[in-house]
Amino acid sequence: MYKPLADRMRPKGLDEVVGQEEILGSNGLLRRLIESGAPTNMILFGPPGTGKTTIANIIAEKTNRTMYKLNATTASISDIKEIISEVDTLLAPGGILLYLDEIQYFNKRQQQSLLEFIENGKIVLIASTTENPYFYVYGAILSRCTVFEFKSVPPAEIEKVIYRAAGELENELSAEIIFEEGVARQIALRSGGDVRKAINALEVIAAASNSIGGTITITAEDAAITAQRSAMRFDRDGDSHYDLLSAFQKSIRGSDPDAAIHYLARLLEGGDLASACRRLLVCAAEDVGLAYPQVMSIVVACVNAALQVGLPEARIPLAQAVILCATSPKSNSAAQAIDSAIADIKSGKIGNVPNHLRDSSYKGAEELRRGIGYKYPHSYPNNYVQQEYLPDELKNRKYYSFGFNKNEQASRAYWDRIKNSDDRD
Repeated sequence: MYKPLADRMRPKGLDEVVGQEEILGSNGLLRRLIESGAPTNMILFGPPGTGKTTIANIIAEKTNRTMYKLNATTASISDIKEIISEVDTLLAPGGILLYLDEIQYFNKRQQQSLLEFIENGKIVLIASTTENPYFYVYGAILSRCTVFEFKSVPPAEIEKVIYRAAGELENELSAEIIFEEGVARQIALRSGGDVRKAINALEVIAAASNSIGGTITITAEDAAITAQRSAMRFDRDGDSHYDLLSAFQKSIRGSDPDAAIHYLARLLEGGDLASACRRLLVCAAEDVGLAYPQVMSIVVACVNAALQVGLPEARIPLAQAVILCATSPKSNSAAQAIDSAIADIKSGKIGNVPNHLRDSSYKGAEELRRGIGYKYPHSYPNNYVQQEYLPDELKNRKYYSFGFNKNEQASRAYWDRIKNSDDRD
């Protein structure tokens, strides 16, 4: 039966695992836990091909517990019950080590079925997930597990694995494998931090290459075709998607046009034109705001143009809008004002609309004293007159404060002059 090269050369010990220095280094917490042999419930969280399954296998080797594997995409309650039925039997005298892959696909009831046995220690749970466990794992399970985050493996580390994999293939194929200059690095870069993907790419290229004189050449052309777009990890409903959108907006807010353009490119390469447009409109209002209010009309025009022409041309007007927003002065005074007002509304601070502001356009309004005492600002010098507009319960409440930018400070100076003028009523 065929077994992929990535599985054939799966590390057997911690020193063979690449990346994850923070948790698996000489003093890493996960390494110390594994080497101590202490049975610990844990959730291994991170992108594909970063070593989660490998670590679960290594842990199983260091315990006297019977190891069972389930994949949550296909497992059911009956599968769990079958495993639980073997607790305290001769099949599992030391207890059970359950490796549950893709735990995010288990619903709440399925996860709850494990609770009693995790609680009494008869099952040690090692779960893995590519999604943020704090969003997808039931709280009671989460509270009984230690979460370890696995990061994408750096290209330099993946490159070492590629050469090691080439050595394995040389032994199996009885042929010498030669890389064109920079090709191993190219495969590593395009793997997106996924070791398995890099090894698979090498295996495919080697299998498709003709051996000439006992030599297989790994070419840049084949590497480009095999690994095309593989560095992109894009899930429109997943954690990585929202991380990308967050980084996009924060880069614009932080006035870094290079980072903002980078994240825009990743969104567009993932085909997510709609999210890029929506987030740009939010940035124009929330982050640039009143420091440069004209930016909104420009961004709207760019977004409309992008939606009309579609990809790939949409990248150009969107790049224009992103760079403009990133390099514009910033003010979130409008966002803070509306958020403060909404907070008051939600806490019950509302009050009645003052009588002099209420609608008086209907017969009988005068008898109800609607509109009585209203002062029409345009009848006064500078089109301004002092009167109370907020409900009595919120009198003198301040929601908006002028931002420290040229545009808002000019407005502040204007209104300070008008509102303090001797000729106002």
